[in-house]
Amino acid sequence: MSETARSVPGAPDKASDAHSNRWKALAFIALAQLMVVLDATIVNIALPSAQADLGITDGNRQWVVTAYALAFGGLLLFGGRIADLWGRKRAFVVGLTGFAAASALGGMATSGAMMFGARALQGAFGALLAPAALSLLAVMFTDAKERAKAFGIYGAIAGGGGAVGFILGGVLTEYMNWRWTFFVNIPFAIIAAAGAYFVIREPEGGRNRNPLDIPGVLLSTLGLVSLVYGFTRAASDGWGDSITVGLFVASAVLLIAFVVTEAKVKAPLLPLRVVTDRNRGGIYLSLGIAIIAMFGTFLFLTYYLQVVKGFSPIKTGFAFMPMIVGMMIGSTQIGTRLMTRLPARLLMGPGFLVAAVGMLLMTRLEIGSSYASTILPAMLLLGLGMGTAFMPAMSLATLGVEPRDAGVASAMVNTSQQVGGAIGTALLNTIAASATTAYIKDHIGGATSKTQAQLVQLQGQVHGYTNAIWFAVGMLVAASVIVSVLVTAGKQGSGPVVASGEGAEEELPIPVVAH
Repeated sequence: MSETARSVPGAPDKASDAHSNRWKALAFIALAQLMVVLDATIVNIALPSAQADLGITDGNRQWVVTAYALAFGGLLLFGGRIADLWGRKRAFVVGLTGFAAASALGGMATSGAMMFGARALQGAFGALLAPAALSLLAVMFTDAKERAKAFGIYGAIAGGGGAVGFILGGVLTEYMNWRWTFFVNIPFAIIAAAGAYFVIREPEGGRNRNPLDIPGVLLSTLGLVSLVYGFTRAASDGWGDSITVGLFVASAVLLIAFVVTEAKVKAPLLPLRVVTDRNRGGIYLSLGIAIIAMFGTFLFLTYYLQVVKGFSPIKTGFAFMPMIVGMMIGSTQIGTRLMTRLPARLLMGPGFLVAAVGMLLMTRLEIGSSYASTILPAMLLLGLGMGTAFMPAMSLATLGVEPRDAGVASAMVNTSQQVGGAIGTALLNTIAASATTAYIKDHIGGATSKTQAQLVQLQGQVHGYTNAIWFAVGMLVAASVIVSVLVTAGKQGSGPVVASGEGAEEELPIPVVAH
């Protein structure tokens, strides 16, 4: 805008309009993120009903979850690169549209194969949508205080949305039909896509127009698919299963080949500068480890509340509410207020430790444990700690990155979470199952009646859960240590600065990271 235009009373203030649009855009980005996160848990609640309706065998039912996880986890880096190539707004809208269509297909499924295909398509479009959403925030919110608020909201949704999925899944399955756990995504997607199309104003420039790194796409996709499927299979077939071992070996070979390829090609899918940065590398690693602990806890608490305590699906969903409240407070109040005043490690490190204390309380679980005195405070602390840690982590993972790399940097955040979730479910489930088997073997001999035998079985399950939760405590402490050692960035400054990167089409304002 010219100086003359600025001085004319009543002249439109484009800067003010852009500022207003950013916050409107955040609402639609947050809605899309909520939809993706919800979908990770909402279908789990509906799975028994869907399995019965579609005649899916017990051996194949895991594919309702696995098909989504494989496509989502395997294609995330590719999705992030496409967002950098096409533009984040376009990738975001296409991802939403495809996700809605895949959800409609899942809701109309008439066979197991149709359901598995729909879930794979959901995962593929989710892999385009998720990094586009996060990278839009990265390039739109450049003032540190605004960025803190925006990422506080985003972090709360990313962390607490899964628990909301339990509630919504229970309500829809119990009072309507399992198909609505798919159909519910359609209005979410339509509103978010329409809003994004008309409201989002992506900053000009910063696209990475280099040709696609096809070898990198193939190696990363196959490597990540092998890794995620390896952990998924380990949960059902055991760690010593020959196919499980083969998948891990294949994954290691493919991912090593991917790193070697990325170091040599001119236009890599994942520029190694993105992950070799000390702060971003520390964020990706600590987030992945913390998510291992989180996903395992979701699984065990769901089973504990429904199988041991006899909660209904809806009651179980509402039992997770304290965690959501804690997440919201940690992200939007503590993290947002302190992110521009304290270095990220002084929020993330203590945040992971507070979550570890909450997890520690859960190691006291017994058959007769009170929800109010044991589970509720544990969930509050877990949510509070993770919310406080997630928010600066989400922001710092994309802060200072070259504009052309915003998509793949965002994709790495989602990849660390997705792989962490797969590892957490498999690893902690295996630990719990082994501890349960050992407990029952040692104590079943003393049972003199069927009732006592059933009691031993339940005690064995709870013993397995608490053993696995001890490992989760250790993982959260490890995440805190990693942050303290690797993340050296200072507080995220109070205003934007201009940063440029080689190959960026034009300079974009990026908040300063003080070292």
